[in-house]
Amino acid sequence: MWGFAPRMIPHIVARMGAGGAVRWFAANMPRYLVSMRVLGHQRTHLAGMVISLYNGCLYCAYAHGYALELLYLRDRDRLFPLDARTLEGWIGLPPRLLADRVQDVLRAAGMQAEAMWVDTTIGLLHGDQQPVDGEEMRLAHLVRMFGTMNRIAVEAGCTEPDEAQNPVNKDRAVKERNAALRNAHV
Repeated sequence: MWGFAPRMIPHIVARMGAGGAVRWFAANMPRYLVSMRVLGHQRTHLAGMVISLYNGCLYCAYAHGYALELLYLRDRDRLFPLDARTLEGWIGLPPRLLADRVQDVLRAAGMQAEAMWVDTTIGLLHGDQQPVDGEEMRLAHLVRMFGTMNRIAVEAGCTEPDEAQNPVNKDRAVKERNAALRNAHV
């Protein structure tokens, strides 16, 4: 689906057992894929990145942040203002500071409409907010789903970044262009 085998899968199987992992994926992945269609890939990966940073999971934060980078470059033909390789320094930030940093990046990217999603995501994570509509119900599902994956990754010590967990990861031209633009900005 994404052009690679995520290194998290063996940790999920070890934690849940083979049958439990199959049941968990069968219960969560179809809804996740529909959420990507309904909310959009960029919004879904933005939520995944914020949820994972909040939960202290660098592995998942990178996978979603990198997907967001590639999608942004493909769709807007310019470099996303955040390099997913820098997210390690964002782990453990207090929720308000995390929200502010992500919102600053979104404003720099011209994605002001997404800023409210950051506050909503943090509110759902922190328990200050309950979903009020269908889109927020989808977001609440992402909070639960990624929360499970984040806990497993953190407990397993799975921190080494993988690849973008999105079909755009198979687009070699976008990946090469992103890398070239990043290297030119170093």
